[in-house]
Amino acid sequence: MSVSLAIVGAGSRGSAYAGYAERCPDRAHVVAVAEPRSGHRDALADRHGVPADGRFPSWQALADQPRLADAVVVATPDREHTGPVARLADLGYHILLEKPMAPIEVECDEVVQVARRTGILLTVCHVLRYTPYTAAVKRLVAAGTVGRIIGVEHLEPVGWWHFAHSYVRGNWRRADESSASLLAKCCHDLDWLRYVVDDVPVRVSSVGSLHHFRPGNRPEGAADRCLDCRVEARCPYSATRFYAECLADPQRRVWPLSVVTRDLTEDGVRLALREGPYGRCVYASDNDVVDHQVVTVSFAGGANATLTMSAFTPAGHRRTRIMGTRGYLEGDGERITVTDFVTGRTTTVDATAGGADAGSGHGGGDHGLMAAFVEAVATGDRSLVRSGPQESLDSHRMAFAAERSRLAGGIPVELDPARFTTEVPRPAR
Repeated sequence: MSVSLAIVGAGSRGSAYAGYAERCPDRAHVVAVAEPRSGHRDALADRHGVPADGRFPSWQALADQPRLADAVVVATPDREHTGPVARLADLGYHILLEKPMAPIEVECDEVVQVARRTGILLTVCHVLRYTPYTAAVKRLVAAGTVGRIIGVEHLEPVGWWHFAHSYVRGNWRRADESSASLLAKCCHDLDWLRYVVDDVPVRVSSVGSLHHFRPGNRPEGAADRCLDCRVEARCPYSATRFYAECLADPQRRVWPLSVVTRDLTEDGVRLALREGPYGRCVYASDNDVVDHQVVTVSFAGGANATLTMSAFTPAGHRRTRIMGTRGYLEGDGERITVTDFVTGRTTTVDATAGGADAGSGHGGGDHGLMAAFVEAVATGDRSLVRSGPQESLDSHRMAFAAERSRLAGGIPVELDPARFTTEVPRPAR
């Protein structure tokens, strides 16, 4: 059975999830695309052979029709999730929802209630749960390799250019238009910690701020746009240099350059940098989201985990250290090393799959997520999905608590264990 899909939101994430149908046409196929930008809508629809009557200028226009597909991918902007989820669930669509579920906690609760009320399968795109690397870490921890977990250090190295692209110039630069950077970027990581530690969080604290990308750090002689700037050649965040490099790299033309412009020529890129937000000086934008943040999570069983999200790194896989009573585990998204305290020996596990790297589908997570979701829709076996609404709500509550703590100067926020799931989904296959 090939599951039919409607794609709501034809940006980079919607297109990435739709790509599963190209790789596995015997398992899924796209029959409808809803997107207000005609160029993006038609480009994705053309790729999948969607006829004219399957192309819609909005999710509302799609929802005005009888159900056209088995399932729908909702990859609209962060603040446009709850509306389409409610309407499309009522029509009987199973839903794959891009993270975050919603930018405020009450709307996340509403999403969970919609899934319960309608009985549809709702899966949140916590893609890190579906990587071969995560499966390997989960198996090692569950097997008792490190004993009881005492502490975890986890780093999300966003990358200097990625942060400038997405969180200073791009769609996630303002919390009031999208969501806080911790929620937008790191609900993944809080979810991952919850999944691997396999315990209920009871306390969260956080510190962080917008340290660097602000007018007070603007170099002398800098212009409002990189194309006009006398000091651009010495700036780490030069849009002129970065996007020219992307134009010369076929992989980076797919992302991030395609977000900047659909005209992937030198003239097209320069015009986008002249007129659009991606050509602005990083010290003269309207951004307000945090660029470096540390979160501490205490779990009911006594383990403590720290998450650091930072713009000031090379972009790459998350890096994690797990300290236990019998061993120590360190991973970089591809390889895992474990030191056994009994023997003193260190072993290494290679968890790469097909050469996947940090820039190719979240290390296999995009494909793994879609494979699980599509199979669950086809067979009705919901246990295949490891990121349902309730466990996803847990990570979002952790993120909201962290933001409350950060805004209060780092004061710890106590969590109610009764509001969290007591059973974490079984280990990845």
